[in-house]
Amino acid sequence: MPKFVIEREIPGAGSLSPTDLRAISQKSCGVLADMAPAVQWVQSFVTDDKVYCVYLAPDEAAVREHARRGEFPADRVSRVRAIIDPATAE
Repeated sequence: MPKFVIEREIPGAGSLSPTDLRAISQKSCGVLADMAPAVQWVQSFVTDDKVYCVYLAPDEAAVREHARRGEFPADRVSRVRAIIDPATAE
């Protein structure tokens, strides 16, 4: 299944409490349960003012539908075309 990186602009994201992050995660998982197995959340990275999420989905429309249902921003959705890491250099 294709992999996507979603950039979500959330001012102050890095200051969200563990309770806030848990609530956001629970809301996302609730939406995902209704969309399973078409859309899967892999992980997210929280920075000061953005959250970068990695999802598996059949297409960008499914990723955006998850965002719409969960009322999450999806400012940029990019399909991953390749994955590299230090082992790629060998």
